[in-house]
Amino acid sequence: MLLPPDLRDWVPEDDIVHFVIAAVEQMPSTPNSFAVNLRGTGSKQYSPRMMLALLVYCYASGIFSSRRIERATYRDIGVRYLTGDAHPDHDTICEFRRRNQQAFAEAFLHVLKLAREMGVLKVGTVSVDGTHLDANASKSKNVRYDRAVELEKQLRLDIDDLLRKAETADTDETADGQSLPEEISRRERLLEKMREAQANLKARAEAKAAAEREAYRRKIEEQEAGPRRGPKPQPPENKGPGPTDQANLTDDDSRLMRKNRRAEYRQSYNAQAVVDADGSQLILAEHVTNSASDANQLEAAVQGVDSTLGKPSAVLADCGYVNGDAMERLEREGYDLYVPVTAEYGNSERRYDFRPPQEKQPRVVTDPRLVAMQTKMRGEEARRRYAKRKQTVEPVFGIIKSVMGFRNFRLRGLARVSLEWTLMTLAYNVKRLYALSRHATG
Repeated sequence: MLLPPDLRDWVPEDDIVHFVIAAVEQMPSTPNSFAVNLRGTGSKQYSPRMMLALLVYCYASGIFSSRRIERATYRDIGVRYLTGDAHPDHDTICEFRRRNQQAFAEAFLHVLKLAREMGVLKVGTVSVDGTHLDANASKSKNVRYDRAVELEKQLRLDIDDLLRKAETADTDETADGQSLPEEISRRERLLEKMREAQANLKARAEAKAAAEREAYRRKIEEQEAGPRRGPKPQPPENKGPGPTDQANLTDDDSRLMRKNRRAEYRQSYNAQAVVDADGSQLILAEHVTNSASDANQLEAAVQGVDSTLGKPSAVLADCGYVNGDAMERLEREGYDLYVPVTAEYGNSERRYDFRPPQEKQPRVVTDPRLVAMQTKMRGEEARRRYAKRKQTVEPVFGIIKSVMGFRNFRLRGLARVSLEWTLMTLAYNVKRLYALSRHATG
């Protein structure tokens, strides 16, 4: 056949597949690390470690679809070597991916501990940023609350009319009753979607109201416990969904987002990452939110760094993360924050700006906490440290999107999208650690 009989002879010694297999094999596991079929029926199960290594290797190679991964088990030499010439089908791959978020999280932490043992990771200064990634849903599938109410009424009338036609079709020989059941079924499905959209918007409004009541209660307690600052907070209004609130009929957890005022709205999620800014550019923590703004994400991002890795000493974030309450709590916990309060700080270094002068007056900062941060960011040391932010975290998103090709989620729902982002950041860390290890040995 003129082909090597051993698959190990087909793969170069410096291929990343060897690193992926070794990293997954070293991963400690508990009986509950993997979700597997416990029924005891069906074909023999594939090794969970092999399935995990398969997903990590394929995501690191820019292969995300379960059908493309299945095809790669036949066409990709590295994948055939990894699976031992086994060929799990796309349903098996998709089911394993959906059910094993815990395994992905454990592998994510294991890779970071491995990087620390190799001496390439020392948790100190970190950069925080987020990026909008397209959801697996179309923005044309959004419906407003007021429109959903109107459509529900109209659909009920249409269904009643079709039911009356169906009753007379049996006695009227000239009537065409063949298509009526399908038309009724189609409208009933759409009616159910309108009801579901209204229920989701009501639940979303109630959750928002509960969060506002909790924030109001906390502010009242803080004012009663210490010196009063600012006006007395007003109790939140208990109101339901607004007429312009929208729900997506395909993926209700996704939201319409845009990067800036000049960009278009897209159906998206906001993927967050905490990146080591001291050289390794490894992702130390990640999470996904369906809030377009980063204003409430700084605490969740920084506190997401596992305590076994160490505590970040300095945190770099752009002005989108400005939140006086969150920044105060983080500084109280010992984090050294570097967050420009206004966007003007980032533009002050541009001597020649191609854009026309902005007529809008800069925002006046009155919060003492933000004034203190603004004063801090004018210092030479703060400028020097903050300059590391864009050259550490933004290239990470560039590699994930442009090099690895991950620009949109395949799964739907916030829980499953969070799972997919964990898997994607795990694959990035493996790819990055492999490059660092080759550089160190080379």
